[in-house]
Amino acid sequence: MPDVDRARAWLLTVDGAPQSYVDLDAPTHLEFEYTRRLGHVLDTVAEPGRPLDVLHLGGGALTLPRYVAATRPGSRQDVVEADRGLLELVTEHLPLPDGTGVTVHGADARAWVEAAPDDSADVIVADVFGGSRVPAHLTSVAYAREAERVLRADGVYLANLADAAPFTFLRAQLATFGTVFQELALIAEPGVLRGRRFGNAVLVAAHHPIETAALTRLVASDAFPARLEHGPALREFIGGARPVRDEDAVPSPVPPDGAFGIG
Repeated sequence: MPDVDRARAWLLTVDGAPQSYVDLDAPTHLEFEYTRRLGHVLDTVAEPGRPLDVLHLGGGALTLPRYVAATRPGSRQDVVEADRGLLELVTEHLPLPDGTGVTVHGADARAWVEAAPDDSADVIVADVFGGSRVPAHLTSVAYAREAERVLRADGVYLANLADAAPFTFLRAQLATFGTVFQELALIAEPGVLRGRRFGNAVLVAAHHPIETAALTRLVASDAFPARLEHGPALREFIGGARPVRDEDAVPSPVPPDGAFGIG
């Protein structure tokens, strides 16, 4: 769907849910709040402008790959999207400019990660939704270990998740990735964290200290301010949640009607 307010901007919906937004003339414009939060993390994982090797799980309209190509020229990026029809639609109607260093692959995200070489990525961005739910096979300790193997020692794992109080899914995801990574952070709107509504939350995981001070300032200054939780406060949030095994894995919860609708 074209955006009537921006000449070459487009909204991609999947099964009625807004999935991606792209402005072909302004690849650094991130319309959705959760993409801006992912963008803030991408801005802080290395010194500004340094090229990165990024693995994107979930393609959508290639919003974040375009952003990285613009903000970190020379980056090498692989995008893995299971919906080949979606990939064909996006690459036909919203083509990538030449020289972006982005390669798209029609494949299952977990299968791709399991086949990827050790220490081959600086960042993994997981933004995979089957309809409006995170698939179960991308939520387990076994999957988290494979992602950790693919990342370099100073790498960072990012995931776009969605949940609401009592946060059974989100807490279990934090517990799961906390068994594999030494450092965790969570970014979400205060209203979501207080249990007032269903919404997105960005998980950040690494083996080194996360740039929490810089990220706190960035997400707090957004048009829709968010909060970053880490350390003791995040451990308290996780509480007694248990890591997820493959045999127990379930998708993220079904969003309530209108949670991700188009206003």
